[in-house]
Amino acid sequence: MAKTQTVKNAEKLVERKMKGNDASHDASHVWRVRDLALSLAREEGLSSNSDSMEIVELAALLHDIGDYKYLRDPSEEQIVDKFLEEEGVDGVKKMKILAVINGMGFKEELAGQTTDGLPPEFGVVQDADRLDAIGAVGIARCFTFGGSRNRLLHDPAILPRSNLSKEQYMKKEEQTTVNHFHEKLLKLKDLMKTEAGQKRAERRHKFMEEYLKEFYDEWDGRA
Repeated sequence: MAKTQTVKNAEKLVERKMKGNDASHDASHVWRVRDLALSLAREEGLSSNSDSMEIVELAALLHDIGDYKYLRDPSEEQIVDKFLEEEGVDGVKKMKILAVINGMGFKEELAGQTTDGLPPEFGVVQDADRLDAIGAVGIARCFTFGGSRNRLLHDPAILPRSNLSKEQYMKKEEQTTVNHFHEKLLKLKDLMKTEAGQKRAERRHKFMEEYLKEFYDEWDGRA
């Protein structure tokens, strides 16, 4: 499928705006999510609709621009909206892209936000983003992000938080990188919205469980 000029411009925007981010949320993450989302969309039968595939691709490309974890200026929250406006994206399509992006976050799910009324493209884009957060790449990203925030690798005295609220999740006070597996990453398999996403999540989830077992054995001197 040939790239539209809007998709090419979105790629340039990603490279420009995410240049200063650490490697857990850089342009490479976006390219992986885009490729995964398009692959899931094809498996879910969306490929017969070119509008759907463009919504999937643009939402995947633009999903992390203005991410609260990397905001340098409040005006960055409006970058995607402004970009779609300047590109002359059809109003209905623009609304769907923004709905997908705004509903994707784990923090929104913690806040009880439902997916009712969200476009069918939502599931494949969210699942793609979540697949990149688990498995081998997800583990690498998790430790990269923790290192960028000078977070402890692990402290057995600091227990993972249960029943997290959106506010607690966003604060991440006194947390370790390993606890993030228990607070979020190990929960993602059961939160996949598509069958295609669920199938891929099984393998990645299992790999994380095996990794954590080995981590704890080595930490405690048992391996």
